[in-house]
Amino acid sequence: MRLLHTSDWHLGRSFHRVGLLDAQAAYLDHLVATVREREVDAVLVSGDVYDRAVPPLAAVELFDRALHRLADAGVPTVMISGNHDSARRLGVAAGLIQRAGIHLRTDPAGCATPVVLSDPHGEVALYGLPYLEPALVRDELKAAKAGHEAVLAAAMDKVRADLAQRAAGTRSVVLAHAFVAGGEPSDSERDITVGGVAAVPAGVFDGVDYVALGHLHGSQIVSERVRYSGSPLAYSFSEATHRKTMWLIDLGPGGEVGAERIDCPVPRPLARIRGRLDALLDEAALERHRDSWVEATLTDPVRPAEPMARLAGRFPHTLSLVFDPERGPEDPLASYAQRLSGRTDEQIAEDFIAHVRSGAGPDEAERGVLSGAIDHVRVQDGVREVTR
Repeated sequence: MRLLHTSDWHLGRSFHRVGLLDAQAAYLDHLVATVREREVDAVLVSGDVYDRAVPPLAAVELFDRALHRLADAGVPTVMISGNHDSARRLGVAAGLIQRAGIHLRTDPAGCATPVVLSDPHGEVALYGLPYLEPALVRDELKAAKAGHEAVLAAAMDKVRADLAQRAAGTRSVVLAHAFVAGGEPSDSERDITVGGVAAVPAGVFDGVDYVALGHLHGSQIVSERVRYSGSPLAYSFSEATHRKTMWLIDLGPGGEVGAERIDCPVPRPLARIRGRLDALLDEAALERHRDSWVEATLTDPVRPAEPMARLAGRFPHTLSLVFDPERGPEDPLASYAQRLSGRTDEQIAEDFIAHVRSGAGPDEAERGVLSGAIDHVRVQDGVREVTR
């Protein structure tokens, strides 16, 4: 059986205030085309369909069109809710939609009720485990304690119990939305830490043939049978080195797993550049980033004038500007009180400016502004004392 594993669409999300709906629509076009061209038997969507619990109308419309196209293709789709989704909203009309071959699994109570598909080698049971918030599902799942590992273990116990009652040779697939130990996070996932522990061991999923994970945005292999598809688009500059893909999984007659990465369309490459502003504007090797979305980290000791406007002249799609000035050596033994001892307010203010500029103190004009501001504060303090 051929499965297409994807996750973390985050429909409605933007990238540094740049709308991504067109790019998300292009990805869904690509997904449907892949389903048809590669003769996929089922699509697996492992959570975070939307970027937030109440998505914008345009994102809902995009989702609606995608479901219609998958249904028209006659390919079953199994989809779970993630930590960004509202499980209740995503699961509305799930019973009706199921008649079209779209199986929404958003209720923890249905963890052990699989979607059962068949191929010439027998049945495949696909179990959808929506994102399980420990505090909300512990009692329902009768978990030993509140925590991600405990609730996932309880859900998987139910899965294995159901699987044990099925015909010998029934193959099994689990969809889950979780942070599994060994996975590499990025900056764009929402933290799901509970009680200081977010990661669960991959061994929680022992006993099934394939685990289609969602939540982490990088495509990753936790083990041969446990994989993250990653998000189809980059949602932070920390993903600049990611290769955005889906997993095409061939599940053999004995549960063997064959896997191929299918590349996703890239709306615009990402680039992270670093250095002094003049160097970034002049370095010939950086010309390849002219059409990229750019995050620039400036290391100038003194913040240059109009850095974003100047960067945009060479890199029109600069979206993020970070300042990390080069620092000279500092005396680690001098305490803050020692550094202030015997110094005037003006000198302290000038020292602060020199500190943030890595040694470059204020010029005469700036000293005049500082002096005037300090004098104004002194006058106001004096007025308050008189009027008390």
